[in-house]
Amino acid sequence: MRKLVTIFLLFILNFACADEFKNELQYETSPYLKQHETNPVNWMPWGEKAFQKARKENKPIYLSIGYSTCHWCHVMADESFTNKKIANLLNKYFISIKVDIEELPQVDSYYQELYYKINKKRAGWPLNLFLTSSKEAFFVDAYLPPKRDDYSEGLDTILPHFGEAYDKDYKSILVEVQKIKDSSIVAKTVSSEITPQTLSQSIYNDYDDIYNGFSHGRKLPQAAKLSLMIDLAFINNDETLLKNSYNMLDSMALRGLYDHVDGGFYRYADAAWEIAHFEKMLYNQAELIPLYASAYNRVGKQLYKDVVVETIAMADNRFLKNNLYYSASDTDSNDVEGDYFVFSVEQIKEALENNPDAEALEDSLEFVVDGNFRGRVHLNFYTSDRPKGFDKFKKDLLKIRADKKYPFIDKKINTAWNAMMIEALYASSLIDAKYKVKAGEHLRALKELMFFKGELHHQTLMGLEPKQKGLLEDYSFFIGALIAGYEVDYDEEKLNFAQYLLSRAKDKFYKNGVWYLSDDGLNIKANLNDKYYTSPLSKMIQNIIKLASLKDSFKYDGLAVSSLKGVNGELSALQAYAPAAAIAFLMQSLNVVTIKSNKENLHKKASDIKNIEYPYVLTKMTKDDEYLACTMRRCFSKEKELEDIVKAINVDIRKSH
Repeated sequence: MRKLVTIFLLFILNFACADEFKNELQYETSPYLKQHETNPVNWMPWGEKAFQKARKENKPIYLSIGYSTCHWCHVMADESFTNKKIANLLNKYFISIKVDIEELPQVDSYYQELYYKINKKRAGWPLNLFLTSSKEAFFVDAYLPPKRDDYSEGLDTILPHFGEAYDKDYKSILVEVQKIKDSSIVAKTVSSEITPQTLSQSIYNDYDDIYNGFSHGRKLPQAAKLSLMIDLAFINNDETLLKNSYNMLDSMALRGLYDHVDGGFYRYADAAWEIAHFEKMLYNQAELIPLYASAYNRVGKQLYKDVVVETIAMADNRFLKNNLYYSASDTDSNDVEGDYFVFSVEQIKEALENNPDAEALEDSLEFVVDGNFRGRVHLNFYTSDRPKGFDKFKKDLLKIRADKKYPFIDKKINTAWNAMMIEALYASSLIDAKYKVKAGEHLRALKELMFFKGELHHQTLMGLEPKQKGLLEDYSFFIGALIAGYEVDYDEEKLNFAQYLLSRAKDKFYKNGVWYLSDDGLNIKANLNDKYYTSPLSKMIQNIIKLASLKDSFKYDGLAVSSLKGVNGELSALQAYAPAAAIAFLMQSLNVVTIKSNKENLHKKASDIKNIEYPYVLTKMTKDDEYLACTMRRCFSKEKELEDIVKAINVDIRKSH
């Protein structure tokens, strides 16, 4: 009997130990990597240790790229990475590496670009790659199911197939490597002209005028492209483009991309903007806020102001700690997609019954009240503005949400994304001066945490000293925030620090006329992809052009010209599909106008200056009581009244192009 008890205890102990298994991700700090530390897969982080192991054991590499708030990454994790059969196959045949895209965006960018060259479409996440031990890809795909499905082979057959081939038929692997190399070669494109007219046509070609957005499929906000469309509307005096811009702002604010109860934008939605993918990314909030602030300043629509105020409040409520913002929140809660954000039909009907304006609300919601998301309700308003009774409706729905569990929040502090949000707060100071003060507090906190020993750093968790050196994106967006701050408070120290960061960035990332995403030896070139958030390269070129004007620096002007020359072929082929680079091109070719005057004048007329139709106008503080308008190479108007400067800008700039 004693022997049986001993055997039983040993069995229980072994079982408990098995449940406590942790792979090498246990030593990482990334929230995404920590989500996978107890997988039965022998995950390793990206690094030389994993590559050496692959070479030593002569095994291929399985590379899995994702992030902590990615719904389909969770699906794949639940289906495959906790599946012991799949894990055993991975452990038998591969060295498995996990990458958090928010920690190593340069690695993700390289392989996303590879996928795009092969498939002529964007992959998204999760991204799955099979590599040789020397990191050459022989298979690339997005989400993969555990078993064969109509649209894909399953991991249960893919893994042993490639694993056996790598061991016994390596020539077949080399054939696949060569196929990928051949298919990823980009054919030389014939350079085409880039003008405001060609860019406008490119915008028209991609614009969905039925649902108001870019592409006729799944809709992402694409803030950089919307910004370009607004610029071109004023440059070309194109009323249709301007109307499309406001229609898109309305659709994003009134349909399913926006959280009508808590505030803030989801990451993307379906083709009609109706059903969202419920992640909230800090960068989406940060890049959309300035567009709505500017639109409110121009046309005074209350909806646009409400969106700005609510989105900042949401970010403060969910993401803010110690004047620093967390990165993102998940789509899932209670392991159910959108559970926190949607309502039952009964809850909606109850909220409507208690509202004196129920009829107007129900009319604006149309069929949504009967359920539009798996039998539940995701709010969409099919009107050009918020309906009567909205405020009470929102309060009642907030009470329902108060009892729900909010999704997981990735508490990583990302320098680039915080800098974006700081720039957004400075832009929002047009609406309320308190946002200028708030932006300054966040800027000081970010600098204090992320800048030391002369280096900017990329990311960390609260309470931990940052270890990872800054990437191009961190320098690009931090410089952007400093320039935005200068144009609000005219603190010369901001421009001086921006100059210092630009000098460091140039030393670290600019080699032989090419900008790179990092200086870690990976040699991954920066590209012009703005689909998810603005290209760090394009943002950097915009910054250089602005600093050239604000500092009257021909050195920076030359750097801008050479940087644009380096991407001219890509931009001429992509046109408005590289919108932030297109904006940089327009700034350089049409000229940035800098309005110079004393601080009092510039503050008094800040709203009017932002309302100037020509989009590329900066402000610079001088001691002059009058207003002076200058381009990089000449000053063309000096007036006592701003209105006369505006007239001169419109005449001079329009004449020049």
